[in-house]
Amino acid sequence: MDLQDPTPKKNSSSAFKQAALAMELPVLLVGPAVLGGAIGYFLDRWLHTKPWLMIVLGFCGVGIGLFDALRTASAGDKKNG
Repeated sequence: MDLQDPTPKKNSSSAFKQAALAMELPVLLVGPAVLGGAIGYFLDRWLHTKPWLMIVLGFCGVGIGLFDALRTASAGDKKNG
């Protein structure tokens, strides 16, 4: 007769990878938007086009951040699944 442990063993390295991903995603979302906005701000000051370049580059940064976060999250799903 086989006696099996009713509690499944959890993989601790998987939990650490998930925690690292959870901490990485907010940086991936916010970083490019802030960087794009900052570059746009300084270009606006230099070219006297306030606030157009800051808005455009900020939105570009948001798009890049979303794309990168989705790519990173889907790569994590493929490894786990």
